[in-house]
Amino acid sequence: MSSSTVNPPSQQPLGGAPAHHQAEMSHREIVEALVGILAALFVGMVSSTIVSNALPTIIADLDGTQRAYTWLVTATLLAMTATTPIWGKLSDLFNKKFLLQLSIVIFVIGSSLSGASQNTGEMIGFRVIQGIGMGGITALAQTVIGAMIPPRQRGRYNGYLGSVMALATVSGPLIGGVIVDSSLGWRWCFYVCVPLAVIALGLIQKTLHLEHHPRKASIDWGGATLIAAAVSAVLIWVSFAGDDFAWMSWQTAAFLIGAAVILALAVVVERRVKEPVVPPAIISKRTTLLAVVASLAVGIAMFGGSVFLGQYFQVARGYSPTEAGLLTMPLMLGVMVSSIIVGRLIVSTGYYKRYIVGGVALLVVGFGLLGTIDHTTSLALIAVYMVFVGAGVGASMQNLVLAVQNTVDVSEIGAASGVIAFFRSLGGAVGVTVLGAVLSNHVTDLIAKGLVAIGVDASSMASGGSTLDVKSLPAPIAEVVRAAYGDGTARIFVVAAVVGIVGLIATLFIEEVALRQTVSITPAAEGFGESETPLEDGERPVTDEAAQSPGQNQNQNQSPTRA
Repeated sequence: MSSSTVNPPSQQPLGGAPAHHQAEMSHREIVEALVGILAALFVGMVSSTIVSNALPTIIADLDGTQRAYTWLVTATLLAMTATTPIWGKLSDLFNKKFLLQLSIVIFVIGSSLSGASQNTGEMIGFRVIQGIGMGGITALAQTVIGAMIPPRQRGRYNGYLGSVMALATVSGPLIGGVIVDSSLGWRWCFYVCVPLAVIALGLIQKTLHLEHHPRKASIDWGGATLIAAAVSAVLIWVSFAGDDFAWMSWQTAAFLIGAAVILALAVVVERRVKEPVVPPAIISKRTTLLAVVASLAVGIAMFGGSVFLGQYFQVARGYSPTEAGLLTMPLMLGVMVSSIIVGRLIVSTGYYKRYIVGGVALLVVGFGLLGTIDHTTSLALIAVYMVFVGAGVGASMQNLVLAVQNTVDVSEIGAASGVIAFFRSLGGAVGVTVLGAVLSNHVTDLIAKGLVAIGVDASSMASGGSTLDVKSLPAPIAEVVRAAYGDGTARIFVVAAVVGIVGLIATLFIEEVALRQTVSITPAAEGFGESETPLEDGERPVTDEAAQSPGQNQNQNQSPTRA
């Protein structure tokens, strides 16, 4: 394609941003930079799960209440989820490397202060700071990777990204359990992340070299504030509904109506400002909308799977926090193997939709099978079911991001990546809370029925303390509680399977577009016209060998990523 060729309107960068050509990094440079980026991503994600097994100890040591327990989790989720799209949009306007380093610094400050907290009020505030940093790391890691690597070659590296995310999600509770069970104390659940984050900061400074094209732009503070407020309203509602007020109540109506009004105002603002946090031209794209729906299902799988499976192994099966973490390893194994294999297949074939659809289908199957477990189910069978769920996450999670990133220029990749990361986090936060409420209500009913069956007054049990402290209960009652949690956990996985079906339907309608060979969408990009054309059934994308003839693309002559 000659340099004089003009892009069709649908292929111009969104929002009127100029299409800068991004000089591509060599394979060695990418791998070196990935070490620091993935280290930062691991630390950011593991910090969100490492305290799950330590929270009861933290609350007891700081003389906290049940409400404080809830807010120690909610505050971080609020800050992380609400700021994710903001960080993504800022990376389109300002230096991506600097913003990633800034988010790491904020995370280190929040983690250090959280570990030094003297009361729950301080910790809640410091966890907000930590969550802001976590939101930046989560969004910017994928944004930077998208700016370094062309979509066609990204599957080669997405396996590493998916493996790190899976390792962080599953190993967090394990690491936290080991720390709590050791003599280190719960404060090290926060301190342990600091050295690795500092190392990641140094590696990124040394190895990450991205071109930055500064442009004059205004920050959409109004849209950012409204989006954060709408998300906060939803997360606060799901945090308190079922405990402080009924799910079907005027308080629920007030939260949801308020969130809808704020969101409507955000849409109005985003349509009028020059540099919206969530550009309507991106979110209105068919691929993005469908990927958002599927990402919600993946978010539930990634967060809910580890949280409730860990609780199942501890409460229903009587294992220690450390043992429970080890028993969830098949989930991580499924993610790691699947993400690596699928990434390689995408690089070699150029197709990605079939793997996304297959991945979400595996999620549905895995959740459906987990919906059959009880407190006596074979651990080997549960491990197989977890592998299905993990394989589904590995095949779909990063490739949903890839599908969206492939539709935008590098100048908009931050906003596009931030949108998907935002909805995946939101799905995880809302999903865990709602599934937790479903589990709590169902377990309460099962315990009441079980106590009646052995001749124990259920009302006296209700005022006798937490049912999660099974070891302190009399043997007959402990057996009833274990059976209730073991049998009741299945219901939440059935609900997750239903949500997964919705995500599966969405992926079936994703429009597959051949993966382009360059980071930027520019007139000089080789094969550009073809790379942005939807594929028909049975049509094969342009392969690397066919697309790269000598001299056809001067921008790629020195790109070892094509090797």
